[in-house]
Amino acid sequence: MSTSPVTLMVARRVAKGRYEELMAWLREGEQLATDFPGYLGSGVLAPPPNDDEFQIIFRFADEQTLHAWEFSASRSAWLSRGSELFADPSEHRVQGIDGWFGAVGARPPRWKQAVAIWLAFFPVSLIFNFVLGPLLGELELVPRVMVSTLALTPLMVYLFIPLSTHLLANWLHPAPAPRKATEAAA
Repeated sequence: MSTSPVTLMVARRVAKGRYEELMAWLREGEQLATDFPGYLGSGVLAPPPNDDEFQIIFRFADEQTLHAWEFSASRSAWLSRGSELFADPSEHRVQGIDGWFGAVGARPPRWKQAVAIWLAFFPVSLIFNFVLGPLLGELELVPRVMVSTLALTPLMVYLFIPLSTHLLANWLHPAPAPRKATEAAA
């Protein structure tokens, strides 16, 4: 069992006409997870325009705490209650930063990953420093950096980097070019 944080990424497609019910069910699932030891956070990323697949992220302290939640009676009951609200479920576990970018073999090049992370970090860091810079300016370098990283790291990990990768999904994972008719016939 791992001792580092583990993220469970779940994809759910909305069943036709069940959007509002699915949203309430997803909120219920997030609330349910908060009661479990080792819970670090969760979030729901809405699908891009013209899509109906939601990404749901649950993060736990380690494999053991995720496993306890995953195989709990309360989660099982929750999944049963929502089974009619979605189609084509898929789940996978990830550890570390690579999990933000998809499954092994489907991840974009590292330079694209770096750009996506920077595009999240730069504006958030800029706003943080603009708003709190005058207050933190009185601190010595080490305490100032400690306060800023303590404040920004959770925001980046749970909100802004997943949001960045979601918004940049088409660039990070471009669809393969359609084959020409002559190639298809060959």
